[in-house]
Amino acid sequence: MISDNQVTEAAYQLSPRIRLLPVRHGSGDVAQEVREYLLTEPVDCLAIPLPPSVEEPVETAITHLPHIQLVLLPETQEHVMYSSIPIDPCQAVIMGIRVALNEDIPRAYIDREVMVYEPTTYPTADPYALKHVSFASYSAAMLPSLPAPVSGTQRWQRIAWMAFRLHELELYYESILCLCSLDDWPWIRTTYHNRATYETPDTQQGRPESYSVQAESLYFVLGELPFVTELYETRRQEARSDTHLSIDGIKELLLETRTHWLRTWHANSTQESNWVTPQLLQMYLQYVRNLSLLHRRLTPDLYTLVLAAKQLAGDEFALTLLDTAKQYRFQEGIAPSWSHPLISAGLGEVQFPDGTVAKVKNRLTGELLEWKSLSLRPAPPKQKTRKWAFQWNPFGQCSWPPEDEKIESFSAHVRQQTKSLLGAELAKAEKFTTSLRDGIDVRETLRHSMTSTSRNLDIYVKDIPPSRGTLEVIVFLFEIPADTEKFTWQATWYAEHAEESTLCFFATPFLDNMVGPGIGQSQYGGTMFLFPPRPIPDIWTDPQLDFTRTLEERLLAGACRHSQEPYIALVSPVPPKARWRQIARKFGRKLIPIPLSRFSGQTVNRLRRFHVLNGHDIRSYASQFIRE
Repeated sequence: MISDNQVTEAAYQLSPRIRLLPVRHGSGDVAQEVREYLLTEPVDCLAIPLPPSVEEPVETAITHLPHIQLVLLPETQEHVMYSSIPIDPCQAVIMGIRVALNEDIPRAYIDREVMVYEPTTYPTADPYALKHVSFASYSAAMLPSLPAPVSGTQRWQRIAWMAFRLHELELYYESILCLCSLDDWPWIRTTYHNRATYETPDTQQGRPESYSVQAESLYFVLGELPFVTELYETRRQEARSDTHLSIDGIKELLLETRTHWLRTWHANSTQESNWVTPQLLQMYLQYVRNLSLLHRRLTPDLYTLVLAAKQLAGDEFALTLLDTAKQYRFQEGIAPSWSHPLISAGLGEVQFPDGTVAKVKNRLTGELLEWKSLSLRPAPPKQKTRKWAFQWNPFGQCSWPPEDEKIESFSAHVRQQTKSLLGAELAKAEKFTTSLRDGIDVRETLRHSMTSTSRNLDIYVKDIPPSRGTLEVIVFLFEIPADTEKFTWQATWYAEHAEESTLCFFATPFLDNMVGPGIGQSQYGGTMFLFPPRPIPDIWTDPQLDFTRTLEERLLAGACRHSQEPYIALVSPVPPKARWRQIARKFGRKLIPIPLSRFSGQTVNRLRRFHVLNGHDIRSYASQFIRE
C-alpha cells in the first residue's frame, strides 16, 4: 500500500534534485502549506517564479512586513502600464521568500523577463479543501481544468525559460524546491524532460520600484481580507497557531463587527442595541455557509458576508462589517516618504501621489475580483445633517406611508391577540351533557376526578363566550421608566384616511437625527393607537390630565379618557404598575397586559424607528434616503 507521503513525493519530484510545489496565489491556506514544507523538508535552494529584476525590491519589502508594499515594474516608457507584485504575507510565493530569508536558504528568481506581462486566468477549487485533502491530491484534481499553453506565446516562452533555469540550478544545488503557479505545473514538467528550446529574456523598460499602499485600498492588493491578513500577522507575532484561521477569522470578524456596531449605535436603549443576539449570529453563519455552497465555495467572499449581514441585520450592521473587513491596523498611520511613496490601489489600477492613474496587472493573481452591486445607505455626514436641520420648515410635517402600513398591521395583530386573551378570561367550565362546547377542559376534569366519590368519571368542557365590543385603544411602552431628557418630543397625529389610527406618542427629537433633506428620524418611547380614528384633544396639553407625573402615566391617562371601550391593551416590558391600574380605574377602564418580550427584538427595533417628512412632497424621493 502506498502512503500519502510517497504519493506526494511522486507528484512533486521533477528530478533527483528538484521538487515542484504548485501554488495557488492569494491564499493563506496555501501559504501555510509552503511554510510547513520549507520548515520540514531539506532544501538548499528555493526557485521562485519571479524575474531576477525584482529580487532586491521584493526582498527589501518583505523585511518591512507586516507593512504592506507594492512592487511595480513599468512596461511602457510613458509609465501608464505596470505589472505588480503585492508583498502580501498570505501569498504563497512571498511566504516562501520570507521563510527562506529567515532560514538563510539561497533564492533563485527563475521567471523570464518580459517587456509586457500577459496574465493568465484559470479556475481553481477553494483552498480550504487542503484542511481535508493532501496538497498533492488538491493539485492533481485541478489538472483537467488547467488551460494548456499555446506554443510560441509568452506563457510558453516563460515556462520553457523556467525549465532551462532549473537545469542550470541542478549544477550547483543538491535539493531544490521550485515554487510555480498551479496552472504552469504540468507543462514545466513536460518542457523540463523534453529540454524544449527557449528564448532569451527581454530588455526591461525601467527599474522596479516599491510603494506603500493606503490602508483604505488594501482590499484590492491582498489575497485575503485585510482583517484576516492582520490576524495572520498577529498570530505570527504571538507565536500562536493559524491553521484554521481562514474560517476562524470570519468568526472573529463577525464578533469584532458586532463590538464596533454596539459602540457606534446611536440609540442608548438596551433592548434596541442588543437585538443582534448569539442566536442571530448563528443564523447568519448558517446563511453565509449556504450562500457560499450555492456559489461552489467552501469559504465566503466579502460580497457574501455583506449581503447576508444586510438581509439578516440591516444596512447599519452590513456597513460596519464592510469597514471592519477592510481594516488592517499595521498599515494605519503610515506617512508617505521619499523612499516609499504612498499610492492608492483599485481594481486593475493604481493612483500615484501626483494624481496620475496607471493600469496594473498582478503577477500573483489569485481569485479574480469583480464589481458587484449591493444597495447600502451609509449614515450622512454631520455637516449635511446640520444643514438639513437648519432648513426644516416647522409648519409642515407628515409620516412615511410604508412605515404607517407596517405599524398599523402590527397593531391589528396585537388587537387580535388581546381579543383572544379577553375570551380566555371569560371562559367557564361546566359538566359535559350533550355538547363538547369549545373542547374538553382537562384541568377541571382531573381536579373533579380527585374529589369525586362516584365511580363514573365526570367530564368537564370549556365554554368560551364570544367577546363583546371592540378593542379601540392600544398603548405601547418601550422603555420603563421613560427618560424625559431623551424623549423630549410629544405630539398627537391625526389620521389621513380611514385605515390609519389616531396617534399619540412621545419620542426622541427628529431634528437631532436628520437622514436626508426634509427627512428626520425619531424613535418611539411610547405610543397610543386609537382605531377607528377620530379627532381628540391633544393629550399633552389637555389640563384634565395634569394630575399625571410621568410620560407613561399621561399616555395611559389619555388612552383611558378617550377610549369608548372598557378594555385597553397595554404592551410593555414590565407588568402594569399599581399607579397605572389606579389611573385606569379612575376612568372606569381595565388594562389587558401583553409582555413586550413576546415580540422579537428585531421587530420591536424596526417598529420603534420612524421617519418624519417635512411635507407631502418629500414622499416623492424619501425612499432614496430612508434605510429599512
